[in-house]
Amino acid sequence: MREPLLELRGVCRHFQAGGLVQALNDVDLSIYAGEFLLILGPSGSGKSTLLSVIGGLDRPTAGEIMLEKQAIHRLSENQLAHLRRRKMGFMFQFFNLLSTLSALDNVALPLRMNGVSTHEARERAKQLLDLVGLSARLQHVPDELSGGEQQRVALARALATSPALLLADEPTGNLDSGNSSMVMELLERFNREQEQTIVVVSHDHAFRSIAHRVVHMRDGYIAEVEDLK
Repeated sequence: MREPLLELRGVCRHFQAGGLVQALNDVDLSIYAGEFLLILGPSGSGKSTLLSVIGGLDRPTAGEIMLEKQAIHRLSENQLAHLRRRKMGFMFQFFNLLSTLSALDNVALPLRMNGVSTHEARERAKQLLDLVGLSARLQHVPDELSGGEQQRVALARALATSPALLLADEPTGNLDSGNSSMVMELLERFNREQEQTIVVVSHDHAFRSIAHRVVHMRDGYIAEVEDLK
């Protein structure tokens, strides 16, 4: 039986916001290396909270989170930040690129933060931007790029450190259908060709065509885990 890359056991996330909000309740989930996992659910179902907890951006109120058998829920803030820089890549709906940096330097930034030399970081960034079809946009800042191009830069940045997990929160939510399809095709390609483990939160059921499993969230619970492949 294969070992999970990441495992959640009895994870809860509750907080106060005009009363007790039970964003996650008793979540058990295993994520395996090389899989494409899709998390679906209506607004308020807990899917983005689940992704934040998986990525160490939010802490569980209760339960355990094991990444490669390391108990990440027990790490200090500094230890967690260190782990995120090396083990996690993130994509967001609104891209979150640094407006004053070129596409090249946005992608190189995670590597520079990990102590990689400027030359080596930029070479890796060039390779990734070429893979996402942006070799002609290296020196463009975000305002000079379309939404689809910005999200492809964000994808390249998320992959810069060769993370164990790529976590994407509504990566096509701010794109038109053509750019959405392009981003989906790139995610599928990196998963298939490089065995990149990917977890996507989305309202877009089109991701079902490339996912291996679908986690259906409802009211903070996992209502169903559906095997597709």
